[in-house]
Amino acid sequence: MVLVLMGCGYLAAAFVVFTINVSTFHFPTVSWIFTTGGFVVASIAYQFLCWAVTERTVGQAFLGLRLANSKGGRVRVPRILLRAMFCVVFPVGLAWVALSTRRRSVQDIVLRTRVVYVD
Repeated sequence: MVLVLMGCGYLAAAFVVFTINVSTFHFPTVSWIFTTGGFVVASIAYQFLCWAVTERTVGQAFLGLRLANSKGGRVRVPRILLRAMFCVVFPVGLAWVALSTRRRSVQDIVLRTRVVYVD
């Protein structure tokens, strides 16, 4: 989803450059630092907004899952932001779900959250 949003942003920027100067148009070049930074920021923003508004990302909605605190209630905004940053910076921690008997990621254990099925 984040790559689609970034691709749409790039095409929008290319369209603006095209409309300004049609005769000498060429697709804008983007540095790897800008692309990497944009990906990290967009990933954190995507997860944060999805979890803060609906308690689920698009993928979690398809699977019937939602983010919850340790008691099954709504997660507070600061913890959502920390979890989004933790998931983007340390994605390997999500693989712990496959090894954990309680099916919790490293992010869930550290931040006392969990992903639960929705009725």
